[in-house]
Amino acid sequence: MSRSPVFTAAEYSRRIRDVKKRMERAGFDLIICQDPANMCWLTGYDGWSFYVPQCVLVHLDEDLPIWFGRAQDKKSALLTTGLPQSNVVPFSEYLVQNPDGHPFDELAALVRARGWGKARIGVEMDAHYYTARCHAHLVKGLPNASFSNNGDLVNWARLIKSEPELALIREAGAICSHAMERAIGKMAPGVPQNQVIAELYNAQIMGVDGLGGDYAAICPLMPVGEGTATPHLTWTEDPLPQSGLAILEIAGVRRRYHVALTRTVHFGAPPQTYLDIAKAIVDGVDAGLEKARSGNTAEEVEAAWQAVLRSRGLKKESRVGYPVGLAYPPDWGERTVSLRPGDRTELQPGMCFHMMAGVWLSDFGLAISGSFVVTDKGGEKLCASPRELIVVE
Repeated sequence: MSRSPVFTAAEYSRRIRDVKKRMERAGFDLIICQDPANMCWLTGYDGWSFYVPQCVLVHLDEDLPIWFGRAQDKKSALLTTGLPQSNVVPFSEYLVQNPDGHPFDELAALVRARGWGKARIGVEMDAHYYTARCHAHLVKGLPNASFSNNGDLVNWARLIKSEPELALIREAGAICSHAMERAIGKMAPGVPQNQVIAELYNAQIMGVDGLGGDYAAICPLMPVGEGTATPHLTWTEDPLPQSGLAILEIAGVRRRYHVALTRTVHFGAPPQTYLDIAKAIVDGVDAGLEKARSGNTAEEVEAAWQAVLRSRGLKKESRVGYPVGLAYPPDWGERTVSLRPGDRTELQPGMCFHMMAGVWLSDFGLAISGSFVVTDKGGEKLCASPRELIVVE
């Protein structure tokens, strides 16, 4: 029995039409998408198969995309995409991790067989799983085609979420809020860090209000003590400290749609300095959310946040936000807009961002982040978790 589709056929058709218009403007006949999030967004394909070469092809003259992947995963494509058998093309199993041949030798043969050997082809040069070897075999197999980076064309098409996507994102926000509450409820001095993460994983996957959760594109991040001075450390089995800081960055995920959230905990009575920094972060987020309305630009959101930090004697060198939505490991960001100086992308309703609001100093850090949807009235917060330095006595 096939899995129930996440979206209607009409929704996928709308996406393909939009992508084809972008292809025409960019001068492509064919795009080859290896980013698993783009593959899913275009077709509904959902399987843990991105560790081997695979892709979705979109050609201007074809009504439907073509899925190309491992023979062992052909059934996954038929179960999750609704594509006809003719548009699900497997490559030979012997090519998996073959030192001589490569799956994209057969992809090149497929392109030639379709009569596209001289096509203008856009590939995803920045996609995590589009390797140098993939590109080399594709170029060698299609000597008469012209290749260029497609500039994350599909990623940009995904930037403004449709109403069905926003419904899933809001459900992911509810799962995220619930999971954070469960994890913080487990945090206490002496509790092994991995027990907190186990509680968190249970809450993420069980979901809330009958809505099941999904695995996240990034595992939970939990720097502790001096480790809070850097944002991307994971947990250990060490006990949580009697006094000091811990940061927890997580996502709630619903049918592959992500909402990200970060909170900071202090064990014992916190110094006033920590309370002041936390207040500055929350006030900065509020200023950014006020600017996160349609018609303003990405850099205006960041400028509002930075203005609050500067007024409190603080600064954050890195960008303060990026788009989130449909995602697979290793990242839940969409690789398009950045909330930072110089990004003049105009905000539009339906764009979703993680405002990664944190301050990392030489020996400690605090972060109180959240995800939001751009609206005509400002950023709509997607999580209900308390926005403050959380004190655990």
